[in-house]
Amino acid sequence: MAAIEAERSEPVEGLRARVLAVDDDERNLLAIAEVLGEVGEVVCAQSGEEALRFLLKEDFAVILLDVLMPNLDGYETATLIRRRERSKNTPIIFLTAISKEEAHMLRGYDVGAVDYLFKPFDPVMLRSKVMVFVDLHEKTREIERNAAREQRLLEQALKAKSDKLDAERALRHSEARQEAILASLPICFHARSAEAPFAARYVSKGVERLTGFPPSRFLSHPDFGLSRVHPDDRQEVTRSLSAACETGSYGCEFRWRCANDEYRIFFDRGVVSKDDAGLELLGTMQDITEQRRLESQLLQSQRLDAIGKLTGGLAHDFNNLLAAILSGLSLLERQLTLDGNATKILDMTRRSAGQGRDLVQRMLAFSRRQDLKPVAVPLSSLGDTMNGLVAPVLGGLVRFKWLVSDDTWPVYVDAAQLELALMNLIFNARDAMPSGGTVLVRTSNRSVGHAGDELPAGDYVVVAVEDTGTGIAGDMISKVVEPFFTTKPIGKGTGLGLSTVYGFAKQSGGTLRIESEVDRGTIIELWLPRSNQPQDVTEAIAVAGAEAVEAADAERATAVGERSLTVLLIDDSHSLREMTAMSLRQSGFEVVGASGGAEALAAIEREPDRFDVIVTDFAMPLISGIDVIRFARNLRAGWPAVMITGYADAEKIVERPLDVALVGKPFDEKDLVVAIHAAARGKLINASA
Repeated sequence: MAAIEAERSEPVEGLRARVLAVDDDERNLLAIAEVLGEVGEVVCAQSGEEALRFLLKEDFAVILLDVLMPNLDGYETATLIRRRERSKNTPIIFLTAISKEEAHMLRGYDVGAVDYLFKPFDPVMLRSKVMVFVDLHEKTREIERNAAREQRLLEQALKAKSDKLDAERALRHSEARQEAILASLPICFHARSAEAPFAARYVSKGVERLTGFPPSRFLSHPDFGLSRVHPDDRQEVTRSLSAACETGSYGCEFRWRCANDEYRIFFDRGVVSKDDAGLELLGTMQDITEQRRLESQLLQSQRLDAIGKLTGGLAHDFNNLLAAILSGLSLLERQLTLDGNATKILDMTRRSAGQGRDLVQRMLAFSRRQDLKPVAVPLSSLGDTMNGLVAPVLGGLVRFKWLVSDDTWPVYVDAAQLELALMNLIFNARDAMPSGGTVLVRTSNRSVGHAGDELPAGDYVVVAVEDTGTGIAGDMISKVVEPFFTTKPIGKGTGLGLSTVYGFAKQSGGTLRIESEVDRGTIIELWLPRSNQPQDVTEAIAVAGAEAVEAADAERATAVGERSLTVLLIDDSHSLREMTAMSLRQSGFEVVGASGGAEALAAIEREPDRFDVIVTDFAMPLISGIDVIRFARNLRAGWPAVMITGYADAEKIVERPLDVALVGKPFDEKDLVVAIHAAARGKLINASA
């Protein structure tokens, strides 16, 4: 605003100075205008009032004022002129025709006159006197213009300086903000020579966050950066940088030894730039160690998932084969009279089939398709069991410590499978200490606030099994949970121990983690979900006992004798279906077989009143056992049914109706008979192997 006001008040350069002539005689005014025409612009007023009006609007270099005028005379007009702020400093020359009396002149000087001219006046004298004041006015105006111009230039300079300071402050703030953002990223910017040893010319501060070394270390030693590249990667890095001059860009991934002697994985990419100093490589270097670790975990998880699916499928087929073998052995035992050697061979065959069944169950545990019955298990209650079962078989050189406090949270898992998993881990720890040592089992309560790659958010109990044995090499840790992989000598292990425990942990909603150091020992952590259920192990045993009583009641009822039941037996395995049908017929059932879901649906629709109980395999092509049962119950509500399966896919099996019993393959024929009778009576019996 000050600059604007200054511009408004600044005298306009190029305008002629104005002279105000005041006289009531028009002839005098014409004479003055003629004489002063070349001196300045003459403005004429014929009265004091008119003169005052001009002075309200314009500035004048000098005022020529007649003394004697009607209304306002010259003295009164001069007095009013001097009272006004705008005109109080304007020079006044009195024009008078009266005598040169001193009293008149003193009065004129008293009201502000600077000089007198007497009529008739000399034109030369009039011009000279007026020119003095016009020149003074012009110089004053020039001084004012220069002062205003200098003031304006000063204000512009101050504003420019202020704007510059503001711009510099904003630039520093922007640079600081950008530097903070870049420093928070695992990345650094650099410029290096395009010729070996590719000496660094510029390195951003972010390099210290990545490597632990300040930028000065790279700038002072030309070969420092390349010297700390992993020896196996150095040749490839040199080749990529050398080829950049031809391709115009480069990109390479390598391991680099940081200040803490740890190798980190960096990805360096850039382009070629040309300046006065020659060719230069401009690029960025990024730490991708964590990214590669996550990718490795993902690949390992996908690999284990693929192996699990393959294992589950193989286990299903093996269960069908084992079920047919065991059914065939039972039929032979019933129908033939065997001598001692034949009976021995039969028992050995049955025992081998049973071992195969156990092996399949361990494969199912890894593939997370075994049928679990989770309950609330207080870990502190397993101390006596573990000490009683495990401690005596560890040997005299191995000490066993069970450090599980009473404040450990209960876990929600299958109690029997938990005991089996712990024994597997403890026996593995024993085998890792051929010269003896200590096996320690301890627990801790943990809470996971955010869902991760392995665990959802929630409360967990970590069961850690520690040993002081030989340890596991770092490149082997990710492989030891794969089925049939073992670090033990040939013939000393099946390779299913850790894979079974891993599958049990994942199916229970937890995970397995391994920390190991060669020649120092191994810590295997079993993460299990905390239980919020009131039921404990004792209650679970009571429930299992009640089921066993019901099964015994059903078997006794069968022995008493009742109407023969007609069973619709559905299985896509021809040999197993035939063996099972023969076994059921010998137990007094009438059996109709169906080779799949489609054939079963046709039989049910054709004769819906013929079949008392449906016995169906779970996994079959196109139409599953659950589909068959649902179709049948659309025709007859609550149709009795029993489901047999070679594996238990928990997510799918849970979809079966709650009153449908589940019998696992390979099954004991007595279990199947009991389940059929229980279904016919409306009782649920689960006999999954």
